[in-house]
Amino acid sequence: MILNKSKTTQRFNFTVSRNSTAKKAGSNTLTIGTNPSEGQYSSPTSSLTMTVKEARVLNSFLTTYLDDEMIS
Repeated sequence: MILNKSKTTQRFNFTVSRNSTAKKAGSNTLTIGTNPSEGQYSSPTSSLTMTVKEARVLNSFLTTYLDDEMIS
């Protein structure tokens, strides 16, 4: 079964692609892409792709170090 989910913000596109039947390494990925923008945070368009396993490590890191107390 193939699953593609996307979320877009003003500056980024997030896409998860999963294929539960694929056995090939790298068939389950998370891609973070930038949107072209103008102004203070402008950047050229680029993207970063990682495996779902790597995305889980990133999620754990962000959850651990970006708790509510640290953000405020």
